[in-house]
Amino acid sequence: MNCWSYPRISERDSESYRENGYLVVPDALSPEEIEELRSDTIAICRNEWGEVGNLPEFDGSETDEEILQQILCIHMIHKISPIMHRYLSQRTMVDVLTKIIGPNVKCMQSMLFIKAAGKPGQAWHQDEFYIPTRDRSLTGGWIALDDATVENGCLWVIPGSHKQGILWPQHMHDDRRFDCAGETHSFPYSDEDSIPVEVKAGSLVFFNGYLLHRSFPNGADAGFRRVLVNHYMSAESLLPWRNQEGVGPAQADHRDIVMVAGQDPYEYKGVVDSARPHVRSTGEGGCQDKRSTSPRKILTDQ
Repeated sequence: MNCWSYPRISERDSESYRENGYLVVPDALSPEEIEELRSDTIAICRNEWGEVGNLPEFDGSETDEEILQQILCIHMIHKISPIMHRYLSQRTMVDVLTKIIGPNVKCMQSMLFIKAAGKPGQAWHQDEFYIPTRDRSLTGGWIALDDATVENGCLWVIPGSHKQGILWPQHMHDDRRFDCAGETHSFPYSDEDSIPVEVKAGSLVFFNGYLLHRSFPNGADAGFRRVLVNHYMSAESLLPWRNQEGVGPAQADHRDIVMVAGQDPYEYKGVVDSARPHVRSTGEGGCQDKRSTSPRKILTDQ
């Protein structure tokens, strides 16, 4: 029986999130839950739950560590793993989401970052650029499966950068520290405004979709910085995430979702199962294509 004392946040915590755009909740998962997620990471990478697109080919002789070292990030793992699906609505996760978003919350994406020693980070970006909720309710829920430190590539944020609700432009880059996702630029902040978010394994980190954040490569001599990141939003809002032929942007509503709290006001539309798990390219070596990007291009390329 799990006797872990799950934390609950206060109104002061909620206000801190609204002010700064992020919130850290330590000790949200028990050691047994952390180990369950770490073990499931291996199972997913070994194809034990089902097919994962772009997964490297293994001959069965590799150790768990050798397999994990070849994979940076897997998208949509909740589609095949019932364990990862269960953690979409982890107890403290739901408590926080219903206090900072509202009573009705849906999830549209899960990402499992493994980030072995030497793997790249991500340049400055805003999640809202990629997931167009446009109602400012988009929230990342970040579950640390390892201690996240400056050395191994923890999250860096610019507190308060979400407040204006502006999507700053992106361009491609050739910075070898980061993967090949675009880099946000021309915002009215400097690198000196950013702070590291170092957390212990079992912590949750929540961050607003408009918050500017990035991470550096894992500079440790060995080991991983494993993180499960799920994205959530208000169930009252539409999600115009994918192009739908014949449907204008005002009516487009991506229905490949999972309700994690409350009621779905659009339940009459039904849900679909369209996105499949796939491995993200590591982008090691930097990005040579410097053409500008747009939300439309990014969304159709994903």
